[in-house]
Amino acid sequence: MSNRILFVDDDPNFLKGIERTLRKLRTEWTYYFAHSVDAALDQIGKVAFDAIVSDVSMPEKDGFMLLSILQSTPKTKNIPVIMLTGNYEHSLKRKVLEKGATDLLNKPIIREDLFARLHSVIRLKSYQDSLKQQKELLSQKVRERTSELEESRLDIILRLSKAAEYRDTETGNHILRVGCYCRILAEEIGMTPEFTEMIFLASPLHDIGKIGIPDNILLKQGKLTTSERQIMQQHCTIGANILLQKVKTLKLKQSKHDYKTSIDQISNSNPLLRMASAIALTHHEMWDGGGYPDGLSGLDIPQAARIVALADVYDALRSARPYKEPYSHDKALAIISEQKGKHFDPVVFTAFEKQADEFSIIHEQYIDNDYGKGVGEKTNVFEEKNIIC
Repeated sequence: MSNRILFVDDDPNFLKGIERTLRKLRTEWTYYFAHSVDAALDQIGKVAFDAIVSDVSMPEKDGFMLLSILQSTPKTKNIPVIMLTGNYEHSLKRKVLEKGATDLLNKPIIREDLFARLHSVIRLKSYQDSLKQQKELLSQKVRERTSELEESRLDIILRLSKAAEYRDTETGNHILRVGCYCRILAEEIGMTPEFTEMIFLASPLHDIGKIGIPDNILLKQGKLTTSERQIMQQHCTIGANILLQKVKTLKLKQSKHDYKTSIDQISNSNPLLRMASAIALTHHEMWDGGGYPDGLSGLDIPQAARIVALADVYDALRSARPYKEPYSHDKALAIISEQKGKHFDPVVFTAFEKQADEFSIIHEQYIDNDYGKGVGEKTNVFEEKNIIC
């Protein structure tokens, strides 16, 4: 494809002379001509030019006006512009260069000078376009790779979350529902989009520590003893350690070369794992200080954990367990209402109250099959906090 060059001058005779002068380069360049700035802008809107040659002095709108308009638009600001003048002043070249022009030539034009300038600016424009295309291609590849990594990260999180569920009485879509509830609460409270998305991804890991609880305690259908309850409560610290503990230095050997990769505290720099660890550790803390493992209260409990606490309890109330039938939405709402300012942050409860209908919709949308209903005698989950969630 030949290069496209636009010449702008209010003198028709000058433009005809330019056309005759450059006729021998017709196969290499394609010429366009405009007698005013407005006519030039009309053509620029239709054709992607590789260079523009414009007179400085023109009636109404001059070359400086054209430069200003070109520089103000991302699509045209990188088009090289050679300015022409019949009244050369030493300060004029500095002025046109400051306005964004590539060069300034005197009239009458010396053909060889114009050829050389055009060849130079078009070659430079070609390099710039090539670099821009490479940059755009690289950016697209980075975006695609980032999207793949995000999908992989979400897949790993969900699979890890499911690992805890396989050992517990909680089944199916529990972790998905809790994540959706948390996102709704975070949005209603007014948290940032970054926080809202992060809690959606981190909250499914809240009970990952149950992996470390013995089956005879985790799966026990009757009331836990004091010592069993203490062991059960350790799932909070176990989960936090799984998600945020230091990882020892790895030494890998391949062929005759030793490779040493230091990954100490790699997870400490990951904000998602930091939030997930805080949630795992503190989602059983209570607003009034009656929770575990550290008896935290009020604002000392991380915001994300206060959100997860309510979302997790709601889902436990709505779900069938070996020791109870699933509760209705209204009954779950009534039980949670009694715990406002006790178990739950009043602000989080208010957000839940406003979005309670959405909670019910999500539960029905991602409902599990009937599971373990009608076993045991417990009717109030707050009588046994250790098996509520």
